[in-house]
Amino acid sequence: MGDKQHPEAGNGKRIHRRKVLGGMCMVGMAVPALAPSAGQAQMPDPESLKPPQVNDVLVHAFGDDAGSVIAVDALAADSKQIFAWAMDPATGMVRSGSRLNQVVLIRVDPARMSEDTAARSINGLVAYSGVCSHTGCDVTDWNSEFLRFQCPCHESQFDPADGARVVGGPAPWQLAALPLKDIDGHVGVAGEFEGRVGFQQPGLSPFGI
Repeated sequence: MGDKQHPEAGNGKRIHRRKVLGGMCMVGMAVPALAPSAGQAQMPDPESLKPPQVNDVLVHAFGDDAGSVIAVDALAADSKQIFAWAMDPATGMVRSGSRLNQVVLIRVDPARMSEDTAARSINGLVAYSGVCSHTGCDVTDWNSEFLRFQCPCHESQFDPADGARVVGGPAPWQLAALPLKDIDGHVGVAGEFEGRVGFQQPGLSPFGI
């Protein structure tokens, strides 16, 4: 059973938790599609909707450190992942306009990394899409026994040391990987997401970008 680790997670029976999380994911994906009435709300800046771009830096997404740039020596090896957004360091624009831009960041023991994973890493840090490919829930849980990401909705598991490939549960494909590099001691983006970003809803055609 994975460790519970969501900054917004509550208590209660696991079935209830899954239903709530699943509902929140669907609502979260649907909200941007609703056109705001004139004068009620402004559309997001187009730059905030763009996925992570080359030479962006990663910033903490939640908690007391939200918005602060993440250093390349951050995080202990094989500890729980954190959520991050990409930020344009020139303008300060955080690319948080879409949930599909969420990134999970973790430090992995280099001795366990596959060759492809090592090539995308910096100082042991690897980054992936934070949205589960099954029904779009945030991949917030961490299985500390087997050192895997775990989705709280349907318990899909992904191996961060091997390209976040699916190693358990119903997820249809691995999490997209984000290549990293060192930018003045901070975690920088070296390339676009590699792989499919998005999710597949049960009974529907694959959805993603």
